[in-house]
Amino acid sequence: MKRSTPATLVAVSLLIIAGLLVAGCTTTQQETPGETTLTVFTAASLTGAFTDIGKAYEAENENVKVEFVFDGSQTLRTQIEQGATPDIFVSASTKHMKALQGAGFMDNDTVAPFLGNSLALVVPADNPAKITGVADLNKSGVKLVIGTKDVPFGDYTRQMLDKMAADPAYGETYKNAFMANVISEETAVTSVMPKLMLGEADAAIVYKSDISKDDRDKLTRIDIPSEYNVMATYPLGILAASPNKAEAESFIAFVRGPDGSAILTEYGFDPIPAGK
Repeated sequence: MKRSTPATLVAVSLLIIAGLLVAGCTTTQQETPGETTLTVFTAASLTGAFTDIGKAYEAENENVKVEFVFDGSQTLRTQIEQGATPDIFVSASTKHMKALQGAGFMDNDTVAPFLGNSLALVVPADNPAKITGVADLNKSGVKLVIGTKDVPFGDYTRQMLDKMAADPAYGETYKNAFMANVISEETAVTSVMPKLMLGEADAAIVYKSDISKDDRDKLTRIDIPSEYNVMATYPLGILAASPNKAEAESFIAFVRGPDGSAILTEYGFDPIPAGK
């Protein structure tokens, strides 16, 4: 067997030491002592607004990093029920929040409604189907996108249709024709807009806040008459198992404060004052 020379042993030792030093530097770069990471499970319809709120909050709180998971409220609820451990849950529906409260996942004293939203009809800016309002959505050939029945904006769309079906001016015939025009049912509002902008659909029923600032030249929002519209209430709260309750309370206070409310209003939401 060939024996290692002293020079070889020195070279190997230097390589090992260098590797350890590199590993140590890498670990140091990945860790930030004293920093708290808040994980916020957030309804997809709040993607733009909460991304901006997170940046504004971090600018004022250097030792807190906010990480968002955006998805449909029912998907986020299921993930929590299956073991996910966020610090805060922000839902587009009281239904999913109440389910988590009833099962003991939430710190119920922290749960409160903080936001209102309502439905709107959205069409591409060039509006190829010449849609002027909900009365046009039952016409033959109109391609519609809505939410699934389990996602809040899809549930609210069906409530809207029930109101219209109860009005003799529309009736069940309108409702059936509307649903026959639906080409896709989505689980999150973030997957609806691309279909409109790519010309795959003529119209969609989403939240009035869902046209982002960057897309206002590509999409047009048409109001739905108040007698048929549905007001969505968004609750938020802290998870019972959160180890960062003080930071979570601070973030929620920021969301509901002047800066957070201004961002939410800019995106088309209707902030609900604390205590109401």
